[in-house]
Amino acid sequence: MVSIIVVAAGRGSYIKNCLDSLARQNYPFLDTIVVDNSLNPDIKQLITRSYPHIRLFVQEKNIFYAAALNIGIEQAKGDYILCLNDDVTLDEFFVEKALRGFSVNERIGMVSGKILRSDRVTIDSAGLFLSAWRTPRERGYGNKDRGQFDKERFIFGVNGAAAFYRRKMLEEIKEEGNYFDTDFCMFYEDLDIAWRSQRRGWKGYYIPEALVYHLRGGSVRPDNADKPFARLYINDTLQLHLLKNRYLAIIKNDSPLKLLIRSPLVLSYELFIWAYIIIFRPGLIKLFMMSRVFFKNALKRRFSVGE
Repeated sequence: MVSIIVVAAGRGSYIKNCLDSLARQNYPFLDTIVVDNSLNPDIKQLITRSYPHIRLFVQEKNIFYAAALNIGIEQAKGDYILCLNDDVTLDEFFVEKALRGFSVNERIGMVSGKILRSDRVTIDSAGLFLSAWRTPRERGYGNKDRGQFDKERFIFGVNGAAAFYRRKMLEEIKEEGNYFDTDFCMFYEDLDIAWRSQRRGWKGYYIPEALVYHLRGGSVRPDNADKPFARLYINDTLQLHLLKNRYLAIIKNDSPLKLLIRSPLVLSYELFIWAYIIIFRPGLIKLFMMSRVFFKNALKRRFSVGE
């Protein structure tokens, strides 16, 4: 069985389009869960009225994406777990085609389809990779789809907008009772889980025929969804998550030797991003300094396990 977990965070039209695409799947054995982070009573009414077969878990406050997924995974019945943003829709054959990726190798723990923007011609992700700057690199990001990524291949990880996981892998990499690290809240949680999985010998795989359509940013910046250069359109609080979570991912997962080898590139990225912050987002500096507890906890966890 496949369990699908949708985290509702945005507008009612997003979740409706997403759930309608799930209803059109030709794969018959689906267990669907919605974790409602929206604080919007209209979404609860929509789901209970129009999708009575869906298991709904309404949150009294926004617990953020990573924690919401943990709730869904705990409740899931399937051997394969598909985690979705509410601003995606799936091709009707997505589940059937994506599942084939897990059969390639028993150590395939993550499968990505080809994720296109809402215009259905611009690539959002053809697989997630770890860049030399220690940031997530979405293969093909922003390019027009001309079939250049139409071959199956191994990848580093899967984009969090439509992330397909093997349950066995999630259980193996679980940390302190959590599948996703809740310190990440949102942003980089997909890179962290891919990095943790790779370190334990799990692999990612890309199936180009499994199509996803993503209104990028619809859940966090709906008035500027699908626009490039996300940093220009998100507030300082979201900017803080984007900034600190890169450091958290490095602290948790990177090898000191590999980090040292790549230090020239990493430092060049640091100079660029902090120049941007100082010039355009000076208020972010104070917020960043107030988040030291996250780094303290990450360092404590990293060295307490003897790595």
